[in-house]
Amino acid sequence: MIETLTVLAPGLLGGSVAQAARSRGLARSIRVWSRRAETRAALREVSWCDSVHDIASEAVAGSDFVVVCPPVDRIVSLVEEVASSLAPDAVVTDVGSVKGSLVRHASAAVRDRAHFVGSHPMAGSDRTGHVHADPDLFRGRPCFVTPLPDTDPVAVQRVVDFWRALDAVVVTEKPETHDEIVAHVSHLPHALASVLCATLAARDRRWRALAGPGLRDTTRIAASDEDLWRAIFQLNREEVLRSIRAFQDELEAFQAALANDDFFALRAILERGRDYREGFGS
Repeated sequence: MIETLTVLAPGLLGGSVAQAARSRGLARSIRVWSRRAETRAALREVSWCDSVHDIASEAVAGSDFVVVCPPVDRIVSLVEEVASSLAPDAVVTDVGSVKGSLVRHASAAVRDRAHFVGSHPMAGSDRTGHVHADPDLFRGRPCFVTPLPDTDPVAVQRVVDFWRALDAVVVTEKPETHDEIVAHVSHLPHALASVLCATLAARDRRWRALAGPGLRDTTRIAASDEDLWRAIFQLNREEVLRSIRAFQDELEAFQAALANDDFFALRAILERGRDYREGFGS
């Protein structure tokens, strides 16, 4: 049981964290803070938090568990902003999709007072804002927990237990390993979907109405917020570039097989792709 849970910047993910904690009875009190006054006014009308604060440092004061949920490029600065107001031995985690430098800087910001343990739930939507939050968003979804070698093991276990209580499937990895993995399974797919849509946007716009569900399914994530994803690509630049180069090699092999009428090689690529996709199950 968490005595006081604070969620900073409760958009889709943060709002889902608060709703999931409330529905599962994980915290006696849930506080939230949002930078925008109009969002704070809307949050005062919801039932899944107990108090809405105008100042982030006031929201975390006395809280024993804090989840930091702004866009990934604002997480470290927000942790630094509230660090001096954290309760002694408070546990602080986040939901950012890039971990390497973020975990090191956020951990340094709270050192000697509280404990920072990086998290990244692999859950979300192309929609944003707490109005789209879902208490079951994390059910059955992977969630990375990314401690540093010197992170307090009790704090790490509290974060692991927290996400498991939200029904996530926890995977513990080094921050750098996390960034390599998500560059391939999350950031690369988003880049491809966006580039595909940008390519099609240069063609006749009427073609869009003639597309089947395959294009819609393939490109759904391209509808996500461009500023959020610009920051993700910027912060995980080197790993994303490596994943793009690997994809380019495969695409060039596909192109060469098609150009050379090498339909055995073409079929082999299609077969490998099908086998990988079938591994997801239904």
